[in-house]
Amino acid sequence: MKIISKTFKILPLLLFVFAFQACSSDDDNDSITLPQQLDIVETAIATPELSSLVAALQAADGDLVSVLKGNGPFTVLAPTNDAFATFLSSNGFAQLSDVPTDVLAQVLLNHVISANITSTTLAGLGSGYTRTNADGAGNENLSIYYDTSNGVRFNNSSSVIDGGADVSASNGTVHIVDAVIGLPDIVDHALNNDNFTSLTGALSSENLVTTLQGAGPFTVFAPTNDAFADFTNPNSNGLSDILLNHVLIGTTALAEGLSTSYVSTGAANADGDNLSLYVNVGDDGSVMLNGSSMVVVTDVIGTNGVIHVVDNVIDLPTIATFATTNAALGNLVAALQLADTGSPTVPWINTVSDVAAGPFTVFAPTNDAFADLLLELDPSGNTALGDLDPATVDAVLLVHVVSGNVRAADLPSLMGTVPTLGGDLSLDVNTLTLTDALMREIGIIAALTDIQATNGVVHVVDRVIRP
Repeated sequence: MKIISKTFKILPLLLFVFAFQACSSDDDNDSITLPQQLDIVETAIATPELSSLVAALQAADGDLVSVLKGNGPFTVLAPTNDAFATFLSSNGFAQLSDVPTDVLAQVLLNHVISANITSTTLAGLGSGYTRTNADGAGNENLSIYYDTSNGVRFNNSSSVIDGGADVSASNGTVHIVDAVIGLPDIVDHALNNDNFTSLTGALSSENLVTTLQGAGPFTVFAPTNDAFADFTNPNSNGLSDILLNHVLIGTTALAEGLSTSYVSTGAANADGDNLSLYVNVGDDGSVMLNGSSMVVVTDVIGTNGVIHVVDNVIDLPTIATFATTNAALGNLVAALQLADTGSPTVPWINTVSDVAAGPFTVFAPTNDAFADLLLELDPSGNTALGDLDPATVDAVLLVHVVSGNVRAADLPSLMGTVPTLGGDLSLDVNTLTLTDALMREIGIIAALTDIQATNGVVHVVDRVIRP
């Protein structure tokens, strides 16, 4: 890759100070003080085409001159005077002193990386993200995107000029760039990376750009172009809701804070309830969403949130989605499959992949709940789920289904009786406990309520309900 095509003639970028001092006439030996390399600030001061940068460092909050004279190491992307002139005019400033000093400090810190990164290192990496020293969402530093496919470019807006790479200083490296790099929000990060052209096109067509440029914070699971190319939209959902199903509103969920859990997205069902997203964190730290989309790049920080890159578009979830993607509900899926071998009447799912319109409310027993049921039926432990009569299993499943989208907050309105498709259950709204026809108590697990799908809602229970 051709980083430097010609000498940047007007800038003596590496200056060495040679001081020769004669020893005393009493000493026949001469001594030479070794050359002293300039630090980053001294290099900028000695470079006429960086005078605007020097003035900006002196004017900004945070005593940035002292910072960049520190030990480092730093990599500084140094905008030229012309770059600063363009920045000022593009943002409506007549002169540098018109820029608020706190804003100016953040803009300048967005050009500083706390590492010594050469053009050779960047070329070896090709493209990707690193962090600057500017403030981003979630008390994290802003990310910056680099791409070396055609020269060296940052955030798709600022390129290293010919002859401006790898200017060595005593405390780091300077790369001279042709544009001031702005502070990117979520949308800017998507626009800056050519791998997200399908995403940005979709956001534009659905008028969601302004939404994601808001204050936030947002967590966005961003599908790549390849992910959009592979997406077939099997449930024929609207594009706007599909896009919002990739957005968590009001939170900056960093990768290290993700855990196996259900979270709410910006998408909604017909009743206006926000849809759930099942986040499954593996033992190796991998993150899978709704059983179909893997996080492949984490923690791209913007001013108003964070992006995690995913390899598949996440379709809107049905009740079947949540039943089949959570391993803790595997026995429920097996029971549904067993019931299908008879004459199934469970309306919300006939085969595990088929989806009824609903809405339905499903009380979903855990794997442990099914294991306990089998011991109830046969204390010897010799009965497996597959040994049960399919018609019986079908009848059991019916008492786990209620017509309508009954959220946890709606349960008190049922006045102590839950009318399932297999018979009424008693409900203690104070303890979130159901009582079945055999007077067995079933607990609704408080942390696993309101798992919202497009065709209903799931509440996980700790015991299988018997008719």
